[in-house]
Amino acid sequence: MSQSLLCPRFEKGMQIISKRWTGLIIFQLLSGQQRFCAIQSALPVSGRLLSERLKELEEEGIVSRHVYPEVPVRVEYALTDKGKALEPIIREIEKWSQTWIPKVVEL
Repeated sequence: MSQSLLCPRFEKGMQIISKRWTGLIIFQLLSGQQRFCAIQSALPVSGRLLSERLKELEEEGIVSRHVYPEVPVRVEYALTDKGKALEPIIREIEKWSQTWIPKVVEL
């Protein structure tokens, strides 16, 4: 059976964005450059896991990390062009979920 050349790339793409919290981190950064603490306060994720995911996204070229030489040091994260290219996909998932996923009632 012949395998398409697209399959390994598609699989890699899905592996990247399907890791726990990765999609939400990308969604959060769609609104612009943010500090670590702003991302962490917007998502119910531990600092260790957020740091790990941001590092992975940086290694994939999806997120850039900018360190400002201030006291205390300020670090901000932003989507690269590669990361911004995910916006239509993330927005479509957002629209799909609003249509098809039942609203969760919080107590």
